[in-house]
Amino acid sequence: MSLPVLHIGNKRLSSWSMRPWLALKKAGIAFTENLIPLDQEDTRERLLALSPAATVPVLETPDGHIWDSLAICEWAAEQTPSLWPEDKGLRARARAITASMHSGFSALRNELGMDLQREHAAIDMSVACWADIETIQTLWAHVKTGEGPYLFGTWSIADAFFTPVATRFETYCVPLSTDADAYVKTLLADPVYKEWHDAARLETWDAPFH
Repeated sequence: MSLPVLHIGNKRLSSWSMRPWLALKKAGIAFTENLIPLDQEDTRERLLALSPAATVPVLETPDGHIWDSLAICEWAAEQTPSLWPEDKGLRARARAITASMHSGFSALRNELGMDLQREHAAIDMSVACWADIETIQTLWAHVKTGEGPYLFGTWSIADAFFTPVATRFETYCVPLSTDADAYVKTLLADPVYKEWHDAARLETWDAPFH
């Protein structure tokens, strides 16, 4: 059986692509990747050939194509359940905080676009963006178990969804609480993330934030 193919956008810019890439790597699921540069003349045509949403990421499997970063992560968790906490209560909370990131924080997304080649510097942010930053820190403090460096002790899909946020906080020099700053440093020191980051730093084309 051929390996699944994860179709992703620019590693420098595509936070949506990073999340399932991290999950698949952490799960130990073998896959190949196909990078589709964003904002090119043929980008939409190439993406439409993969999914009706015409977005990245898309996971191509023998059973069909799966689009949406959370859906791909859930596919991975069906094969590697340890991607979610074992305890059912913690697992529900992990899904809740992941869903919050998946569907919310539009001000932060719009104003602090992920760009792993951007020079680190602060910018002026709206009240709404600051509110998103405070809410994220509150969520982290609310669910943190204290039994390990990640939100639920060991690494989970919840951490995959907040790793792009951690890059934004670093890139835009966002002041954080002591605990939040420690969690950001943990995410950015992770060797699997660093593999993505190092590849992103080598990209030579440009595209808008995604």
